[in-house]
Amino acid sequence: MDVGNEFGFVQTYLPQHIIAIRLLIAALLGAMIGFEREINTAEAGLRTHILVSVAAALFTILAFEIFHTIETGDGVQADPIRAVEAVTAGIAFLGAGAIFRSGGGVQGLTTGAGMWLAGAVGLATALGYYIIAFGVALLAVIVLAALRALAHNIIRHDSGLKDTEGPT
Repeated sequence: MDVGNEFGFVQTYLPQHIIAIRLLIAALLGAMIGFEREINTAEAGLRTHILVSVAAALFTILAFEIFHTIETGDGVQADPIRAVEAVTAGIAFLGAGAIFRSGGGVQGLTTGAGMWLAGAVGLATALGYYIIAFGVALLAVIVLAALRALAHNIIRHDSGLKDTEGPT
């Protein structure tokens, strides 16, 4: 008798410690992106980006776990890509919620894009592409921080005004 199954534990395709490591890495990489947003007082910061990245990783892991547990017969094949598509659509919905019009401008585009990217980092982490996920998270932080500084310096220089705009 399998004691684990009595308590609702199921056998996974991936070892459970690997799943835990992938979720932890997704959280850390989501935190990298979210930290930059947090220090610039964006609406969706550290917690949001961590949750988006981990959720995307978990959905992806679950999709592939389900794929490996479905017995395929009679030519029926499971399609885990549908779950990945659902994850990206859900994250896009969250990102769109962060975007709003204010007067003549639009705010939250960078935050929405950051959330979407954190989701992609979570997907990559869940699939085991750690180096790619880390590289993209690092690139995101560089883009967000460095280009913010560059844009603010150009705006200050061109307008001759002190930068009083809030985060993007």
